[in-house]
Amino acid sequence: MPDHATADGLRFAVLGPVLAWRDGVELDLGTPLQRSILAMLLLREGHAVTPDEMIDGVWGGDAPPRALGALRTYVSRLRTVLEPDRSPRTPPRLLTSVGRGYALRLGPARFDLAVFERECAAAESDRRTGRAGESARRLRGALRLWAGEPLAGAVGPYAEHQRDRLAERRMSAVETLMELDLELGRHAEIVSELVALAGEHPLRERLRAQLMLAYYRCGRQAEALSVFTETRHALVEELGIEPGADLTALHRRILAADPSLAPTPPPVRLSPQNVHDDDTAAEAGPAIVMPRPAQLPAAVPDFTGRTGLVQRLLTLLRAEGAGEGVPIAAMSGIGGVGKTTLAVHVAHLAGDLFPAGQLYADLRGYSAEPTAPETALVAFLRALGIPMDVIPDGLAERSALFRSLLADRRMLVLLDNARDAEQVEHLLPGSAGCAAIITSRGKLADLPAARLVDLDVMEPEEALSLLAAVAGPERVAAERAAAMDVVAACGFLPLAVRIVAARLASRPSWTVASLVPRLADERRRLDEMKIGNLAVSATFALGYGQLDARQARAFRLLSLPAGSGISAFAAAAVLDLTPAEAEDVIESLVDASLLEAPAPGRYRFHDLLKLFARRQAEDAEEPAARALALRRLLGFYLASAGAAHRLAYEGSAIADNLTDLGARGHSFSSADEAVAWLSAEAEDMFAAVAQACASGADLLAAADLLLAMEPLLESGTNQRDFEQRTSALLTATGGAGERGGELRCRYVLGRVLFGANRLAEAESHFLAARTLGEETGDHIVLGETCNALAVVAGRRRRHTEALEWFDRATAVHRETGNPAGEALASCYSARDHLGLGRPDDAIAAAERGLAVFSEIGSGAGMARARYHLGNVLSYVGRLNEAVVHHAECLAFFRASNQRVWEQRVCYRLAATFIAAGRFAEAARHAEQALTVSREITHPYGEAQSLAALGKALAGLGETGRGRQALVKALDVFTRLGSPEADDIRALLREQVET
Repeated sequence: MPDHATADGLRFAVLGPVLAWRDGVELDLGTPLQRSILAMLLLREGHAVTPDEMIDGVWGGDAPPRALGALRTYVSRLRTVLEPDRSPRTPPRLLTSVGRGYALRLGPARFDLAVFERECAAAESDRRTGRAGESARRLRGALRLWAGEPLAGAVGPYAEHQRDRLAERRMSAVETLMELDLELGRHAEIVSELVALAGEHPLRERLRAQLMLAYYRCGRQAEALSVFTETRHALVEELGIEPGADLTALHRRILAADPSLAPTPPPVRLSPQNVHDDDTAAEAGPAIVMPRPAQLPAAVPDFTGRTGLVQRLLTLLRAEGAGEGVPIAAMSGIGGVGKTTLAVHVAHLAGDLFPAGQLYADLRGYSAEPTAPETALVAFLRALGIPMDVIPDGLAERSALFRSLLADRRMLVLLDNARDAEQVEHLLPGSAGCAAIITSRGKLADLPAARLVDLDVMEPEEALSLLAAVAGPERVAAERAAAMDVVAACGFLPLAVRIVAARLASRPSWTVASLVPRLADERRRLDEMKIGNLAVSATFALGYGQLDARQARAFRLLSLPAGSGISAFAAAAVLDLTPAEAEDVIESLVDASLLEAPAPGRYRFHDLLKLFARRQAEDAEEPAARALALRRLLGFYLASAGAAHRLAYEGSAIADNLTDLGARGHSFSSADEAVAWLSAEAEDMFAAVAQACASGADLLAAADLLLAMEPLLESGTNQRDFEQRTSALLTATGGAGERGGELRCRYVLGRVLFGANRLAEAESHFLAARTLGEETGDHIVLGETCNALAVVAGRRRRHTEALEWFDRATAVHRETGNPAGEALASCYSARDHLGLGRPDDAIAAAERGLAVFSEIGSGAGMARARYHLGNVLSYVGRLNEAVVHHAECLAFFRASNQRVWEQRVCYRLAATFIAAGRFAEAARHAEQALTVSREITHPYGEAQSLAALGKALAGLGETGRGRQALVKALDVFTRLGSPEADDIRALLREQVET
């Protein structure tokens, strides 16, 4: 194992326990689940991992209801461990967010698996060039990196699968090393090592064969034969099979004392001139001399990036351990992603692996007239020296002749721009030693034995390097920020980056920054991406032109929603299809590389492809059809969010008062599932609201959607999105005279501002909403608004006024037959009864609310009632009862990811334990409350938590730390204009005086 204690910077290990070091000091990576997430990110080698992939990989089918929240917490902790000095406002450099997922950006030298693979590749290169001794030395060094079972300490299905894969990778390297040692005549030195290995792996025939050969070369023929007998017995007993052909043949050769088993010098690599086997010259007729074809197109001199993928493809082409199969790499991806460029680059790098030559064919799969396989075979056969007059007529006969000519030769075949598996199946070599690379826009999933490679866009730094390579490194280095904006506008698509870079190179007077506004306009962006005969739109048009009418309609309509992605059910609404019908057509677009599927049931366009699809929609779809598709989507979101609201706020009448656009929504089996769905779809729903706002259509439905998304406010997430979208929609509804929509926007915006402790602004919106509710007769929202005004007044310590607002809310709820609303008003009023010195009334109010919620079976309502009852009981000194109620509601809030409420309850538990003199428990709960408030960016909660922590630390005798916490709390309360600032000042003065 390497000496991490002397290594500089960050280092990571998975070839043993999952560990990390900084400057030689081991880092605390936390729980097994947290280590498992880190391991998954490491093994994805810098590529993004979606939350769904992480949840499936770490928890599998046993994922808890709030797995997404737990995942985000683990990622946040890992970021803190990896970059402890990073400011909260500074984006992470290592564990970055990529779309909805995460990626770990590391150099290969910092990761033991990457170092291992690099050394194995170098060893293979040494072996190919005849340097067997150097190859063995490298392999031994690579194997020293292993420190036991791989991924030890990691859990979950992904870790189990990868653990098996890595263990098999290690054994493959060990077997190769043993083979090298045998080639080098070291049979005596490795016998003992082989004995141990064969004992650990009694069913690995390759190891057993190596042990037999080593024994035989040491003159121990009886022991060699005994190994075969033991192996056969083990295989029959364990697996019910006989030994394979290779092991059986070796057994026969040992019995016959075959002289070829004696040690031989290392093989010498053949030159291209003598790859032809001339032993067949005795056959009748004139010999056909096979030329060495070299048909590859010229490699791109400024090829950039794709380092890891290039190495994986080269490893595949080397075909170590592939048996008798032909290595086939089938690359797919959207037009312009660089499939051909990468394939040609890899083919040139692999030239030494295929001394018999390389064949190339452009199959024109996406043109009006694709190349027929018969035509491609004629070209191949002519290139191999077959005269035209002896080439057979039929496809099968030509294919058979082609494979016969390639038998026993090492030749690479590159099939570019294939349409489908049927077009290429007759063009593939048939024997080991050859290999094939295929590029296609469609995924050739039905091509047997092909290794599918789905080519994604470049990483940002790779795209920046390509821009610099074409436009000039000095220009890009001088305007790096603008250059990053340019490649981002290109969607990191290699063709787009190359075109824009070429335009920049051809115009020396342009600055990189001058391109940014040109590319910022989405309607003109594709027009900017063309030069000469190259155009991004033309490349996309080739794929679009291959779609049937049903696929083309789906391609167009799915580009209309403004969200970054879309779920399968939402897509079905857009297309006006059943979910099964929608999935069928959408998956066909994924297969054609016109849509991406970043997670099961989720789809998205590449940014530029979406612009192209939207342009096709504007040309081919009537405005009314486009508007109707978006209306169906809004209706689906509204119906689904309404169902989620109904479960999250059991007993609330809001969900029964929403606009009905005639769409069917999602159904949910539990409140947890409903809130998780809201969280997953939030970004897309906010985008739907923004589109409705921009179009001026269905403004009331858009406002109702924001109202139905109200449960998300309890999680403390999406606060900025809520404020931005609701403020914009408020302006639109006000301008359009949509009073019902304005009422809902005022109420939702008031809730958002209250959560940010902007109490004056929140109260202003609630008062306006109260007026609108009375004018429109919408008593459902009016009752909620009166309740909200009471809560604001209570927070501002205007307790008499708060109780008056609660009385109004109760009257409205009673008039509309809403017992849950009455119960909520009763619970919340408990604090104001306490504020007026009426603890008995406070207890009665909270207990009355709890009784109603219990009667109607509202879990969310009971949790809130217990919270308020616990607060009152703590105030009157019934501390044990208070703790019981708070513990019960805390479990509910944590399970349903209601982070705002989780912070509140932890704070209240801290206050109760302070009153009980249990300062250690108080400090623990205060710290939990502080962590949550900071994670959800809740300044008021942070100040509360700091105040409780300061008091608890003082009780523990840590007066210095306690005072620091109180001073921080005072600073936040003062900035927020909260009356609690006066309480903290008084407490600090009291500490000084004592």
